[in-house]
Amino acid sequence: MTATHRGTGTQTGTDPDTQERRRRIATALEAAGIAQQTNERTTELTANANVVLERRYLSKDREGNILEDSVGMFRRVAKNLSLADENYGASEDERQATEDKFFLAMQRLELLPNSPTLMNAGRELQQLSACFVLPIDDALDSIFDKVKQTALIHKSGGGTGFSFNRLRPEGDVVGSTGGIASGPVSFIRAFDAATDVVKQGGTRRGANMGILNVDHPDVEKFITAKEDGKNLSNFNISVAVNSDFMERVKANQEYDLINPRTKKVTGQRNAKKIFDLLTNMAWKTGDPGLIFLDLINRDNPNPQLGEIESTNPCGEQPLLPHESCNLASINVARMVTIAEGDTVMNWERLDETIDIAVHMLDNVIDMNNYPIPEIAEMSRKTRRIGLGVMGFSDLLIQMGVRYDSDEALQMAEDLMQHIQERTNHASSELAQLRGSFPAWDGSIYNRPGTSGGVRPMRNSAPTTIAPTGTISIIAGASSGIEPLFALSYVRNVMDNTKLVEGNPYFEAVARQEGFYSEELMEDLAKTGSLENLDIPEWVKGVFRVSHDIAPDWHVKMQGAVQKFVDNSVSKTINFPNDATVEEIAGAYMLAYELGCKGITVYRDGSKDGQV
Repeated sequence: MTATHRGTGTQTGTDPDTQERRRRIATALEAAGIAQQTNERTTELTANANVVLERRYLSKDREGNILEDSVGMFRRVAKNLSLADENYGASEDERQATEDKFFLAMQRLELLPNSPTLMNAGRELQQLSACFVLPIDDALDSIFDKVKQTALIHKSGGGTGFSFNRLRPEGDVVGSTGGIASGPVSFIRAFDAATDVVKQGGTRRGANMGILNVDHPDVEKFITAKEDGKNLSNFNISVAVNSDFMERVKANQEYDLINPRTKKVTGQRNAKKIFDLLTNMAWKTGDPGLIFLDLINRDNPNPQLGEIESTNPCGEQPLLPHESCNLASINVARMVTIAEGDTVMNWERLDETIDIAVHMLDNVIDMNNYPIPEIAEMSRKTRRIGLGVMGFSDLLIQMGVRYDSDEALQMAEDLMQHIQERTNHASSELAQLRGSFPAWDGSIYNRPGTSGGVRPMRNSAPTTIAPTGTISIIAGASSGIEPLFALSYVRNVMDNTKLVEGNPYFEAVARQEGFYSEELMEDLAKTGSLENLDIPEWVKGVFRVSHDIAPDWHVKMQGAVQKFVDNSVSKTINFPNDATVEEIAGAYMLAYELGCKGITVYRDGSKDGQV
C-alpha cells in the first residue's frame, strides 16, 4: 500500500542534477547542525553508540561497574599505543604528541581501530588484533592443538580462519591405525563446538572462516554442511576456486578431484554441477561463499613465506598461516567540508588521517600481546596492517550521489585510489624512520628491474575494507562500503538488546524540504525504504537502502573498490527473498569477471536471527 506524504519541497517526478541535489542536502545539514560538527571536527556520540560502548568496550571492575567514559577509553587506547614510539627513540614530549594525535582522531570519530584494540589496549589482556589464520595439518595432534589455539584466540577477542584442505577425505585410510578417516567436515564440527564453549573474551562472539578447495574429494559434503541451518553456526564457509574452475563452469566441463594426502587424482566432477550445488546452498542458507585463491595469491606481498590459503571470518583479510592483522577504518563521511550550500572532499584532512592511521596501526604491532608465539613471530615478520573506510554511503549522500550509479562507482574508485596511494606513501615514509618489515627482502616490494621496482615499506599490503559492524555504530557512520540497510530500524545486538536507529541525514533533508512527519517516520520504521512513499524522487534516489539496490550493483561496487585495495573487501551482496538461484549464480559469476577476491551473498529471510 502506498503511503501519502506530500510536502512543500520539490514535487515527485523532478530530478535535479547532482550539483543541485548536493546543494539542497548541504543546506539541510547546515540547518540541522550536522555540517558544523563535521567542519569544526566536534562529535556527539549517539545513544546507540553509548549503549554499545557500555556493554562491550568500556573498562569495568569485577562487579561490572563502568570505570571510564568514551573519552577515557580513547585516552587509554591512545596512551597505550603511543608507548611504541619509545622503541624508536622518541622523547616524552614526542610520545605525548603522538598520544594526542591518536586521541583526537578517535575522539572526533574520524578514525577507529578494530574492536580488540579499543577493548584491550592499556588493559591486562593487551591482545589487539582482530584477524588470525591458523594452519591445520593432516595429523590428529595438529588438529587438536589448533582447537586449543583457537580457544585462546577467541578468549582474547580475535576471529580465526582455517583451510581444511590438507585433511585427507572421508573414507581414506589412516596409516598409523589402519582406521578410516572421518574427513574435514567432521573436524570442522570440533572447532565449531569449541567456539560455542569459549565466547570471545565475553564481549565478542567467536567467529570462524572455514575454507575447502573445490578440488578436494569432500567438497560436496562441505558445500552442504550448513544445509539444515543448525550445524556450524560459528562458521562462515567458503569454497576456494580459481580461474580454471570458473572457466570450466562456463564451458560445462569436468575437473579433477585431488586427494591432498597422496596428491593423486581420485575422480572427476562436472564444474557446472558443483557450481549449481554451491549456488543452491547459498540461496538456501547464505553459505558457502566463494574465495578466488589464485587472485589472492597473485597479490600475496610475501610469496617467499608461502601461499595464502585462508582469510579471516569476514573474508576481507587473506593471511598466511600463523599471520594476524590489525585493522582500522577512516570515517570518510567526516572527510568533507560543508559550507555555503556545497559539500567538497577535504583531501588534506583525509591525508592527515591516513598518516595517523598508518602510524597507529604500526604501533599496534609492537604493543600487541599475541596469543601464541608462532603468531607473534609471523606477524612481526610481515607487519601486515589493514586500513579501510566506513561511512562511504554517508559520503555519497552528502555528495548527492545515488549508490547504484556509475557516478558512485567512479567516486569509489577515485577515493580508494587516493587512500591506497597515500597509505603506501605513509608506510614508505615510516620505513625510512623505522626500517622496512623484516620479510621485505623477498617481498613484492623488492623487485629490481620489474614494474614494481624497489620500495621501502614498513607494512605488508596495508589496505583492507572491513565490515566495521560495531565500530561504525560508535562512529555514527554507515558500515564499511555498504549502502544504508534502512533509514529507520531496530538493530539486534548482543544480549538481545534492541537499538532503534534513524538516519540523521534523511531527517535533516525531510525537515528542510518540508515533507517530514511522524507518520512518515513510523511508516519508514516498518518498511525501511522510501520506494513506495510519496516523496520527491530525487530524495528516493539519494537515500537508497540495501534492498532497493539490484544485486549486480552491489557486486559492481565491490569490484570498483577492489581495484585499489591490497587485501580484500568485505561486502554482503543482498538479495530479496524472492530472488532465484540463477540470480545468485549470476552474482557469483559477475564477481569473478570483475576481479573480486571473494563473494558472500545473503537472501532476505534465508537465516534465522537476522540482524
